[in-house]
Amino acid sequence: MLELQSDARAASRVRVLIVDDSAVMRSLLRSVVSTDAALEVAGTASDGLSALNALSVMRPDLVLLDVEMPVMNGLETLKLMRERAPRLPIIMCSALTQRGAQVTIESLASGASDYVAKPAGQSTREAARQALATELIPKIRALTMRRGELFATRGVSLFPSAAAQHVSARHVPTGAPAAVLIGVSTGGPAALDVTLSALPASFPLPVFVVQHMPDLFTRQLAERLNTRCALGVCEAADGMAVHAGRVYIARGDWHMKLVTAPGQPHTLLLDQAPLENHCRPSVDVLFRSAVRVYGGNLLAVMLTGMGHDGLAGTRTLYEFGATILAQDEATSAVWGMPGAIVHENLAHAVLPLQQIAAEILRVCAKPESEAMMLRESAV
Repeated sequence: MLELQSDARAASRVRVLIVDDSAVMRSLLRSVVSTDAALEVAGTASDGLSALNALSVMRPDLVLLDVEMPVMNGLETLKLMRERAPRLPIIMCSALTQRGAQVTIESLASGASDYVAKPAGQSTREAARQALATELIPKIRALTMRRGELFATRGVSLFPSAAAQHVSARHVPTGAPAAVLIGVSTGGPAALDVTLSALPASFPLPVFVVQHMPDLFTRQLAERLNTRCALGVCEAADGMAVHAGRVYIARGDWHMKLVTAPGQPHTLLLDQAPLENHCRPSVDVLFRSAVRVYGGNLLAVMLTGMGHDGLAGTRTLYEFGATILAQDEATSAVWGMPGAIVHENLAHAVLPLQQIAAEILRVCAKPESEAMMLRESAV
C-alpha cells in the first residue's frame, strides 16, 4: 500500500520516503521526521514493491527502508532501488537481532548508505521516539547535506599541495609502518569490503579497524569480511594476541586498545569506558593506544564517516610521524571523519576509495625477507 503526502512542501526541505510493513513503525518514523523543520515525509509504503513504484512518483531525497517486509524484503528492494537511483541515500531500519544484523550488513555492503536500529526496551512511545530521533536525524542530515557544505576545503591531492603548506620536516613520515589503523563509520561496510579485499594474503602487518556499529553487528561484519578477504578477519576479543597479517574489527559497544608488555606479544584490551565523541568503540581510543605501542611507525587510514571521531587521535599520530591517508569527498558516503583531518591539513594523501588499498600496499612495502620474518614471528 502506498500513501502520498498531500501537504505542500517548501522547496528547501528534504523529502523522506518511509517504507515499513508495520503501521506502528511507520507512524513512529513519521513523528520522528516531523520533529525537524528541515525534513518532511514525502509519503509511506508498506512493502518493497510499493516503495519502488513510489520512487518516480514522489522523487524522495532519502528513503527509510525496513529490513524485513512481505512481498519484497529490504535487501531485494535496495538492490532494485540502486539500479534506478544509484546515488539516492537509503537508510536501513533494522531490529537488534542476529537476523536483523546479518541482513543489515548485507544491505550496507550492497549499497545502503547507513542503518538505524529500531527502538527496543523503551517504556513509552515518547521514549522510543526520542531514542530513534537522536540516532536518525543526524544521519539524515549528514546524508542529505550538500557536497562541500561541511568544509570549505575540497579536492586536496598528494604532496606537495596546499594541504602541506605548514608541514615541517618532523611531520614527514620516515619509518616503515608496523601496523595499519582504520577508522570508519557511515558507509563503512562497503568501503571496508573494497579496501580489505584488495590486500593480499601475504600482507605482513596487523590491521586494526574501528567501525561505528552496535554489538552483534560488528560480529556479522567481521564474519562477512572474513569470507571476502584473503587476510583473516575477526571481531576483537579482550586479551587476544595480535598476529601479523590479521584484521581485527573492534567489537560494538566496546573500546579497543592495544597494550604491550616486555617479552609478550602485543595484546588487545577491550573495555566499556565512557563514550568518546558519542562513540564506543572510538577511533580516538584506538589511535592513542597504538601510539603507545608502536610510536610513529603506523599507517592510519580514515574512511567515510559522519562526525569527527579520530581527529584528536590523528593529531597525535601526525605529531609522532605516522603516515595518514584519507578517503576523498567524492567517494565518501559522508565526508565527516576524513574531511575533518583534511580540513586540518593532517592527511599526507587524499585518495578515492578505489586507490586506498594500493596506497596501503605501497606505504607498507617491505623487503621479502623482512615480510617473511614478520609473519614467522606471529605466535
